[in-house]
Amino acid sequence: MHMADALLAPAVAATMYVASGAATGISINKIRKEDDSKKIPTMAVTAALVFAGQMINYTIPGTGSSGHMCGGMLLSALLGPEAGFLSMVVILAIQCLFFADGGLMALGANCWNMAFYGCFVGYYLIWKPIMRSKWFGGMEKKAAARLKIMIASILGCVLTLQLGAFSVVLETTLSGITELPFKAFLLLMQPIHLAIGLVEGLVTSAVLLFVFESRPELLGEVDCDNLGLTQKRSLKTTLVILAVVVALVGGGLSLFASSNPDGLEWALFGNAEAGYSENMGLDEDDFGIKSDAADKAEEIQEGIAILPDYGFKDSDSAAGTTVSGLVGSAAVAVFTLLLCMLGRFFKHRKAK
Repeated sequence: MHMADALLAPAVAATMYVASGAATGISINKIRKEDDSKKIPTMAVTAALVFAGQMINYTIPGTGSSGHMCGGMLLSALLGPEAGFLSMVVILAIQCLFFADGGLMALGANCWNMAFYGCFVGYYLIWKPIMRSKWFGGMEKKAAARLKIMIASILGCVLTLQLGAFSVVLETTLSGITELPFKAFLLLMQPIHLAIGLVEGLVTSAVLLFVFESRPELLGEVDCDNLGLTQKRSLKTTLVILAVVVALVGGGLSLFASSNPDGLEWALFGNAEAGYSENMGLDEDDFGIKSDAADKAEEIQEGIAILPDYGFKDSDSAAGTTVSGLVGSAAVAVFTLLLCMLGRFFKHRKAK
């Protein structure tokens, strides 16, 4: 769902930068007030996990499309909405700047569409109410908690991807892109992202259930004392296991990702080469809005991107994908750590 600059008018892009910037500022202010030493390494590893996970496009059968996880629900369940949102901002910024994935002018919109809904709406509207509910009261407490984790993960991912997909349609409509009529674009975007959300919900629930069994106190809204839960693994062991998964997924499984266009690309361009519909039938090399702001953003992005499209420049080598997965995951972890350390530094300075 990474939007390109051509899908946004500069005024709409600027508005989304303001909205995402406000959410970022609120999140930073909230995190600065926290004092949880366990959250820092957890943020770094789980953010890297989401980056690696986003490299795995899975085929949506019968459509000619593919999807990949967004990760907002996963991060907010583990870190809380503010820390989860900041982690997603780091992920999306690194994807944009280092890998030219999503437009630089569209970064504010991408943060809103892919991070805000998953982290804030998903947490407060789905995760928190369900985890605090008395559903399945007749079941054994741990089994009920597991079931609530699965339901919250699936419902949360489905809802927040639907909201993100709708926002893409709304933003292109407000941008005045006449070749993307609202109703036709909406009828393509919503169903395909429903399927993508269902798969992401299953993946998210699997990761969260692993954490529930290993270090349940890492999950927000889980009452470990009431459930009689104990830590089966140390925090270090749990994070090391997740870090190994990051390396395997980003450096290895990413080689087997589906080559089908993702939900947004599929809606825009179709997949006629593989025998599927053309959908909106836009020209991949000439679509949307041309603007000086978009041209400048593209120029900056091309100069910064070290591994455009997750590969070596002017090369189709599979090694480029592996390097991209490993380098990108490491960069996300490092920048997330730096963000946390910077926040703690200013917190301590203010306290003095």
